[in-house]
Parts: sequence; structure tokens; C-alpha cells
Amino acid sequence: MEQGHCHDLLNSLSEYIDGELDPQVCALIEQHLQGCEDCRVMVDSLRKTVYLYHASSGPTPVPEGVRQRLYRCLNLDEFLGK
Repeated sequence: MEQGHCHDLLNSLSEYIDGELDPQVCALIEQHLQGCEDCRVMVDSLRKTVYLYHASSGPTPVPEGVRQRLYRCLNLDEFLGK
């Protein structure tokens, strides 16, 4: 994975964090992370998010009004069930 191919990292980020990728692919990702601070920050943030989720007592439900506003902001009105 060469510098500038951040989208390749994004496609396999979850599998990388979960340790589900082939070791050769992991090595390529780690090499990319050495030269790409943006991707390093993203990987670190995702790792922390996963850790905090697992450390919590479980998911906190999102209030319906908040969910609706979020979906509208993300142009995901089709998921609002209308």
C-alpha cells in the first residue's frame, strides 16, 4: 500500500482492527500507517472507540429525535421509515 492510497486502508480498517486480515495485508497497512498521520489518527480513534464500547455496560439507546436529526443531516431520510 503506497502513500496516498488511504481509501485502500479504509476498505479494510475494521478487519485490521479486529485482527482478521492476512498478515501480509497487515504489514502493508502498518507500513502505510508509518507514513500517513491522518490514517494513524483514524486507526487510533477507531481502536479507542471499540475499546470504550466494549468497556461500557452496553450500547446507550439514541433518542428518537436525535436519530431523526442525524439521519436528515446525513441525507439518510430513506432510513427514517417514511
